[in-house]
Amino acid sequence: MVRLFAPVPETPPAEVVLTGDRRHYLLHVLRLAEGALLEVFDGTGRAFEARVARVDAQEVRLSLGPARSAPPRRAVSVLQGLPKGDKLEWVLQKGTELGAAAFYPVATARSVVKLEPRRAEERTARWTKIVEEAARQCRRNDVPPVHTPQPLLEAARALAPGTTLLVLDEEETAVPLGEAFRACSPQAPVALVVGPEGGLAREEVAALVALGARGVSLGARILRTETAALAALAVMAHLDGELG
Repeated sequence: MVRLFAPVPETPPAEVVLTGDRRHYLLHVLRLAEGALLEVFDGTGRAFEARVARVDAQEVRLSLGPARSAPPRRAVSVLQGLPKGDKLEWVLQKGTELGAAAFYPVATARSVVKLEPRRAEERTARWTKIVEEAARQCRRNDVPPVHTPQPLLEAARALAPGTTLLVLDEEETAVPLGEAFRACSPQAPVALVVGPEGGLAREEVAALVALGARGVSLGARILRTETAALAALAVMAHLDGELG
């Protein structure tokens, strides 16, 4: 069934109204007409069977059926050092498919990319659209938030209390990611820190450890930053029974 992302109030109304880009997408990309059936997901974990009730020059009205909610699962956030080029877009898209709950693009000592505030807002808007589309495609009903780029330690300090912070550290050889992840309490939130090209500076690793983080290893191979993030998410999804 065709799926469409649209915000729905906490108390779902009988109808939702689509205007602007969402109206255009439904009519001219999905090519739906009055009477067509589809699924609407609201980004918070709910999905609704819906029908195109009315189409006019300014809006489309969708009638909604009862809400369906997916069972809760562990929240795994990704603190990704800002990489060059379009690598972050790849991490956002594929990370959404692999179940990441939130993304924090972070500035680190070795990040080449520097974003001024206006540019950061523009990028974040684009990244959010990428994540929304990835959630639609992979049939997630929730849309992981993409936070505005911020310094690494600032993002780490902003994590919810009780979050286990794991740092992919190329100098760590004793603690595999899988071992550290299995030691986490079931359903307890986890955040993964991934450095940019060149990895994290030792001072950054030490500062994260001082905050309670644990350094972990993905194995002997040296992976690119975008590969490391996705490989780690796949390992954790498998251990939580979400993949494989």
